[in-house]
Amino acid sequence: MLKFVKNHMESITGIEIYPLISLLIFFSFFVILFWWVITAKKDYITTVSQIPLDNQNTTDL
Repeated sequence: MLKFVKNHMESITGIEIYPLISLLIFFSFFVILFWWVITAKKDYITTVSQIPLDNQNTTDL
């Protein structure tokens, strides 16, 4: 099965760029996420972390 996939992929022209593009997307997403976490305001983080514990907006079923 792996030989079939490998041989099929080798026959496609220009496919060697896709692993590089996916690595760049993956890396840039996590760099941006890391930057956002570092620069987020403490007040915002505290407010968002309290949302699951806030019982004022719940409705009884």
